Amino acid sequence: MKKRLLSMTLAMAMTVGLLAGCSGGNGGSSGSGKSSSWKVTCPWAPSGVAAMVSQKTAAKSTQYSDNITLVAEAIAGDAATVNTWVMDTKANAPELVFVGEGLLSITSIIDPAKLQFTQDDFVFVENLYSSIFVLSAEASLNIKTIADLEAYVAQGNEISVAVNGAVGSEAFLAASLFGKMGAGDKLKLVAYQSAAEAAQAVAKGETQFAVSHQSQILETYQQGGVNIVCAFDEKAIENGPFAGVEGVGEKGYPYFRNRCFIMARAGTDEETVAQLKELYDKILADEEVVTWLQDTMLLEVDTMSQDDVNAHVENVKSIVNEYKDLVAGLSCQSVTIRGWDG
Repeated sequence: MKKRLLSMTLAMAMTVGLLAGCSGGNGGSSGSGKSSSWKVTCPWAPSGVAAMVSQKTAAKSTQYSDNITLVAEAIAGDAATVNTWVMDTKANAPELVFVGEGLLSITSIIDPAKLQFTQDDFVFVENLYSSIFVLSAEASLNIKTIADLEAYVAQGNEISVAVNGAVGSEAFLAASLFGKMGAGDKLKLVAYQSAAEAAQAVAKGETQFAVSHQSQILETYQQGGVNIVCAFDEKAIENGPFAGVEGVGEKGYPYFRNRCFIMARAGTDEETVAQLKELYDKILADEEVVTWLQDTMLLEVDTMSQDDVNAHVENVKSIVNEYKDLVAGLSCQSVTIRGWDG
């Protein structure tokens, strides 16, 4: 009798164990298999836009997946950080990294020696966000539209524009806009060490214009220190406090958005990449995340495909190739690096 009871107990225990094993844990919605933590490396400042969005989305990961936990980490260093990531990361390692057009389309042309990788070293997962840059003008200039700006340029005025870095996205957007207006010989780029500093330069009277993210110029705009002239996008801004600001693309001027591509190491299993994309897509569709991105960060949810990424990278490269000589000349002759050389 005791042997029979013992046998029955063991059989029940085995059955419970098998059922637990088949249940897949707590019934999450993204992917299957064992749980894993994926470190998401942001190669820019911990206080920057990308790092803040990474923290927000990582915190949501356990809400939408049982087996993938995103862990955000910011290691400022830009190309150097990504170089190290590529060197240290193998295919299928639980590691992700952010890469944008700054590296893939600008540095790859202007200073390729800085890069120890190409786009082929990554497999695209998703685009974290899009940021539409805007051009602000000193309020006293009373320039509020592209037509106003064209009239100002036509008068032969000298033009000074604050940008983040001498050869960053903002520098090329400024050069392409004023260059296409025929004012390249009147243009002076004033490069700052941070996007926030560049955005505030106009209100301080250090420059007439600035190219910046919307969030970085919002407070100055609300205080009346600047006017927002235009957006570097295909059409007018649709959401937020700058809704209705016309896009330069409507007038035939070059443009591109700032995008943040989430990348895994090349060779990572397609199924794994699909699970990661599914997770990010669910997070980026979360109502709280969408509202926070649009209302607080003034960013766009802008999910993309690999073809979209390729088109974006090539568009920015075409602008860089067309205006690199202008930017290089400005960098050599007239750019002042505030905080570097006084």
